[in-house]
Amino acid sequence: MNDDLSELPEQPADTVAAADIGAVIIGRNEGERLRACLASVLPAIRVVIYVDSGSTDGSVEMARSMGAEVLRLNMDSPFTAARARNAGLQLLLALQPQTRFVQFADGDCEVVSGWVDAARAYLVSQPDCAVVCGRRRERYPDRSIYNRMCDLEWDTPTGDALSCGGDALMRTEALAQVNGYRDSLIAGEEPEMCLRLRRVGWRIHRLDQEMTLHDAAILSWRQWWRRTLRAGHAFAEGAWLHGAPPDRHWVRETRRAVLWGLLLPVAILLLALFIDPRFAMLTLLYPAQWLRLWLRSREPRIAFFTLAGKFPEAQGVLKFLTTKLLRRHGRLIEYK
Repeated sequence: MNDDLSELPEQPADTVAAADIGAVIIGRNEGERLRACLASVLPAIRVVIYVDSGSTDGSVEMARSMGAEVLRLNMDSPFTAARARNAGLQLLLALQPQTRFVQFADGDCEVVSGWVDAARAYLVSQPDCAVVCGRRRERYPDRSIYNRMCDLEWDTPTGDALSCGGDALMRTEALAQVNGYRDSLIAGEEPEMCLRLRRVGWRIHRLDQEMTLHDAAILSWRQWWRRTLRAGHAFAEGAWLHGAPPDRHWVRETRRAVLWGLLLPVAILLLALFIDPRFAMLTLLYPAQWLRLWLRSREPRIAFFTLAGKFPEAQGVLKFLTTKLLRRHGRLIEYK
């Protein structure tokens, strides 16, 4: 399948709602979460594409039985969510060429009733807007501190935004103009694509509207560490691609991760070992930073994980730099 989205067909302007919107859902081994996801979009959208990346739990058969079109992603090439979404959009446009808007969602999310109509109405009324998203909520925020942090992470301001997440309604015309997602990115693909959309004049907008329920299912320290490591990798790669002015994409986030998660602890260790043991007192910078974050967030546990997260983020930065140095392709960092 050709992944070059610059060849997408032009969209007619007089299509009706039933035929000008489609959905692309991606996933692997999501089980009942995928069932809930598909059930939430199939009544509202005529053509739903499910892109599967090697499931072994019967997801393909279930999706077909529910009425979705299934695309098995070729796993001979490195998997990325970006590549899966591009491939799903290609198939959607082949099956329904008049598609003007595409709802993307991950297989562990359920689209809230009424979202698709509200989002489409906004894009129709705002021809300069390429992407509209809404409120993504964690389905089970009380099951773990990690789930709660996800819920807080997604509680972002409404109005014009710099980027969206994996769940959003997008204008296919705009996607074609920037050639879709960057296939090679293993994380951070939406902010990177939104940056390119904004460069050519499109807007990204977040509505004060319930959009999706997400089941993060992060119940262990190891899962949290790997998810945060992936964020550090995304920061570093984003800064590598678009860190120059005026965008300075994720430069600040990368610097913070490297400072607190790598440079400062290494400097303290070396100073204490080779110059004066009293330099070990510099470790007090960490509880001082935790206190500052606590006063800002009003939640001591959130402050702890915000600070502790700089260590896996720094590991993610190093992982990206090592991959670049060795000229290898980055491999997906999974936490489920």
